[in-house]
Amino acid sequence: MSSFVVEGGHQLRGNIHPQGAKNEALQVISAVLLTKEEVQISNIPDILDVNNLIQLLMDMGVQVKKLTADTYSFKADNINLDFAYSKAFLEASGKLRGSVLLIGPLLARFKKALIGKPGGDKIGRRRLDTHFQGFIDLGAQMKYDAQKELFTIEAEEPMRGTYMLLEEASVTGTANIIMAAVLTEGTTTIYHAACEPYIQQLCRMLVRMGAKIEGIGSNLLTITGVESLGGTQHRLLPDMIEVGSFIGMAAMTGSEITIKEADVHELGIIPNAFRRLGITVEERDNDLYVPAHDHYEIESFMDGSIMTIADAPWPGLTPDLLSVLLVTATQARGSVLIHQKMFESRLFFVDKLIDMGAQIILCDPHRATVIGLDRKFKLRGGTMVSPDIRAGIALLIAAMSADGTSRINNIDQIDRGYQFIDKRLNQLGATITRV
Repeated sequence: MSSFVVEGGHQLRGNIHPQGAKNEALQVISAVLLTKEEVQISNIPDILDVNNLIQLLMDMGVQVKKLTADTYSFKADNINLDFAYSKAFLEASGKLRGSVLLIGPLLARFKKALIGKPGGDKIGRRRLDTHFQGFIDLGAQMKYDAQKELFTIEAEEPMRGTYMLLEEASVTGTANIIMAAVLTEGTTTIYHAACEPYIQQLCRMLVRMGAKIEGIGSNLLTITGVESLGGTQHRLLPDMIEVGSFIGMAAMTGSEITIKEADVHELGIIPNAFRRLGITVEERDNDLYVPAHDHYEIESFMDGSIMTIADAPWPGLTPDLLSVLLVTATQARGSVLIHQKMFESRLFFVDKLIDMGAQIILCDPHRATVIGLDRKFKLRGGTMVSPDIRAGIALLIAAMSADGTSRINNIDQIDRGYQFIDKRLNQLGATITRV
């Protein structure tokens, strides 16, 4: 198991480019199964989750060519369905949460999909009900073998478009249902759909392939099924979670950095969420500039009450950044309530921050109150374990700002979502050793 040894107290300086978006990559790479023709995708991040998904597609018979460091071509004209329904496939897919996104394309094109219980972050229950109910509404049948933890989804009769109201605005659930519906007869109407930029990107890619999708960017999608899809070229957006991570990292370490080519217009309220913590974030064309901060002060509500920062469906604040906002608040002046509504275990990592000297009250599994130290007391270095991708990067930020040396174990979790993060930060002045 790999670890980071982090020497805290170093300021960063310079430019950094965000990687391609992890969550978008998992969606659009899965979508290559919808066509026999070649699909080229660029700006693909070199991270564990994405690499594992590409390997899984190769094992299924997809022809994959690496054209440049971040550009791949995919051609799914000869899929090995025996492997797609095999024990080896189930074992491989069970280690990757993103493998759930293969169900929609497999069901749409081959009328059957098998998948084991997906792996991924240890952040509490992550129900798949929205995915499966959408497939059932389209006419598929689902069986679950509890002993084998095996899901079987099959369409014995042709699936037909229908109206559906999603139980939750699940990003992966919406993506999966879209991919199942584009090759389904008739018209499918999806209400309460997720509308994150990554969903919009998936829809635009599918439209270029020949799909008929209306309402892109809203929570009401109308999909008219087509018989087949063709090839296309697609470029991933910058990863908004990495952009937010760099903003928090700059503030915590008192650093001056410029986040280059951040696609600022696609970030929604993310820059403003950090501004509510008192952090200066300047938009310079397509870049974000964060000056060095000696202090930053958390805003209060207009009536003087404590600020609350909560996640919400897009265009609200993505839950993937609450861990970063929480750790960033520990060195601010003032207090803030962080309300993580979606996952009941994602805030448990605050115990590690408390051990480092942070003043945090864990109110319940969903809420934590942070009392900012205003740099009067630095965090202390320590030994900790990364439980998930986002907590992992938050712990790394804490270690970079702390007095002394820290060790972060289980950094495979960080590698799942952040490309060569130690090398890229060391180039800016950090001191991070991988062991």
